[in-house]
Amino acid sequence: MLTYAIQRIGLAFVIVLLVIFALFVMIHFIPGDPVAIALGPRATPEIEARFIAKMRLDEPLYVQFFAFLSGIFRGDLGNDIFSERPVTTILFEALPYTMILAAVSMAWAAALGIFLGCFSAARPNSWIDRITGVISIGTITVPSFVVSIYVLIIFAVFLKWLPVIGAGEPGDFWDQVQHLILPAFAVGLGWVGYVARMVRASMLEVIGENHIRAARSFGLPHRVVIYRYALKVAILPTITLLGVGFGNLLSGAVFAEIIFSRPGIGKLIFDMVITRNFPVVQGGVLVTAILYVSTTLLADLLTASLDPRIRKGL
Repeated sequence: MLTYAIQRIGLAFVIVLLVIFALFVMIHFIPGDPVAIALGPRATPEIEARFIAKMRLDEPLYVQFFAFLSGIFRGDLGNDIFSERPVTTILFEALPYTMILAAVSMAWAAALGIFLGCFSAARPNSWIDRITGVISIGTITVPSFVVSIYVLIIFAVFLKWLPVIGAGEPGDFWDQVQHLILPAFAVGLGWVGYVARMVRASMLEVIGENHIRAARSFGLPHRVVIYRYALKVAILPTITLLGVGFGNLLSGAVFAEIIFSRPGIGKLIFDMVITRNFPVVQGGVLVTAILYVSTTLLADLLTASLDPRIRKGL
């Protein structure tokens, strides 16, 4: 397990380094003059000179890259161009909103998806299995931004059951929960189908194994065999899917945060792209990438700890 963990952590570190390099290159190859974009056409030569010196734009690219890399390892992502606030402070103010949205979205989607997958696998090729399959495929094919728009129109505008925009009043738990329901439903709906199909496929494979047949031969109830014995093995591939899915939810939450005006990382990056505030954009994309890699790594390590065959396969 230790060897497997070291290899996975090393691979994750290499991926993060590649992301940093790609991010640096893309930012510097964006068309246009970064000084004019950041300061506008009315900036004086003195202001432009101070900005160039501050952002180290007069130095070679390799010097800028290593300065950017060393700043990341120190936890310094630079400052906001307009407010002069540290980028890390701005990001960590917005990050909890996105993390809560992604966690709640994945939690309800995983719970419902696992139930539907087990329910469908317990009755293969029945009318219940077919209906569950249609529901699963239907949730997968509908984009989250379409769901966001429709649930906002139906439940917030027409029915007025839930609030429309924002994240709720700070300190008011129930108000924050009400503001979270619609975005979490819109973001998590698509993953219900993914989880359900994965659990069903894994469950059908596990049901045919010898230990499940032995459990049935002892006369154990069908429900006990499915949920106590088969699900423990069938859930392993789903853990990896949930790890990758949580990372995708962080990026998929962008649309919900924009539509519902929720102050998260996605909306922050969107607003900063419009204003050409590149330090915040760099920091936001980097934090999102690190979270994606970290959740995938944790899912791999958790799956390997539960299934020794994965560790021995290296």
